[in-house]
Amino acid sequence: MPPRIALIHATPIAVDPIHAAFARDWPEAEPIDIMDYSLSADRAAGGGITPQLAERIAALARYGVSTGARAVLFTCSAFGSAIEAAAAECPVPVLKPNEAMFQSAIRAGGRVAMIYTFPPAAASMEEEFRDEAARLNPDARLTSILAPGAIEAVRAGDIATHNRLVAEAAKGLTGFDAITLAHFSTTHALEAVRAVTEIPVFASPPAAIARLRSLLG
Repeated sequence: MPPRIALIHATPIAVDPIHAAFARDWPEAEPIDIMDYSLSADRAAGGGITPQLAERIAALARYGVSTGARAVLFTCSAFGSAIEAAAAECPVPVLKPNEAMFQSAIRAGGRVAMIYTFPPAAASMEEEFRDEAARLNPDARLTSILAPGAIEAVRAGDIATHNRLVAEAAKGLTGFDAITLAHFSTTHALEAVRAVTEIPVFASPPAAIARLRSLLG
């Protein structure tokens, strides 16, 4: 049977990029969607990950396991610590959206830029990067760069404007060993960013899928 992977979404703009990545990189898998689109709004309104939000994240992970999924992948980058807590109690691998991407970028060198579009996610992603760096390269450093207006464009369905704004944020960057695209939705701009820089560019969906394939054999 094809391996079932539970995808847990907190925003609709993450769905298409991860499904496109599965179709391209692991068509034999069976990704299924579990959605709670109120999570992102509640995270932004609450100013942090409350105990109530953390329990909701854990409950979603447990539900994913109950479907028979062999792994769970969260696709929203604003809930890192809650996902780690959920992973500790689940019998299958539970991945944060960006951990595999950060691992790849850190291995590329110690100076990493992160282009992000959703400000409430930035602090938790920076913490996640530091955790990965502590394991792989304690000297690695992350510089976060906001692409203003990009998330509003993609939410409105204007992918072309989103990609242009993200590429503008990347254009001219120097002194970095890697550029990371912070969110699953930012993956839309992957080729646009690669077109304006010679720095290696990493995105979460392909890195996460490669990690899942490795974990599940």
